[in-house]
Order: sequence, then structure tokens, then C-alpha cells
Amino acid sequence: MSVNKVILVGNVGRDPEINYVDRRPYASFTLATSERLASGQELTEWHNIIMWDAAAETAERYITKGTKLYIEGKLRTRTWQDFNAIKRKVTEIYVETFDILARPTAKNQ
Repeated sequence: MSVNKVILVGNVGRDPEINYVDRRPYASFTLATSERLASGQELTEWHNIIMWDAAAETAERYITKGTKLYIEGKLRTRTWQDFNAIKRKVTEIYVETFDILARPTAKNQ
């Protein structure tokens, strides 16, 4: 048995970008999670988030930079070759469920 499950609570780093694959909408954006280290420093991780279909449509309408989200999903890693024939790799979180915890206010943006 194996498990591929990710749970994140963090703040959206940029407004979702909406695109379509065969008329299926998907939203992509970044999510920042932070933790305080024993030294007192704050460590921030940036996650690449992907939402499909109805979730993508919700993201387009209601999620903006600074929105606090709860996300459950799966890790997916994909590879491609760029224009210079260099092999690239990215790991993304494919969202299964999510909740909007707080919308940004003007002073938070």
C-alpha cells in the first residue's frame, strides 16, 4: 500500500492563472507555507498549486493573492524539455478539496 496525500494551509502568492486543456479549465498559482525555526527565523516554502474543472472556476472567481487556503491534494512531478533542450522538472500539488479560510484585506496585500 502507498499514500500520496498533501495537506497545506497557507497564503496564495499570486492571482490564479486560468488556462484550458480540451475545454477543461485549470487554475495554477503558488501557495506559501511558513514555519518558525528554533533559531527564531521564519522558513517559507513555495508550492505550485493546480486546480481543475469546478475548483478552477471557483479559484478564478474567489481566490486572489493573499487568500488563506486549506488544501488537500496529491503530489505530481512532471518533466519537459525547454527551448534550449534542457530537461526541466516541477513538482505540483493537484488539489482534491480546499476551503477558503480568509480573504485578503487591502492592508494584507
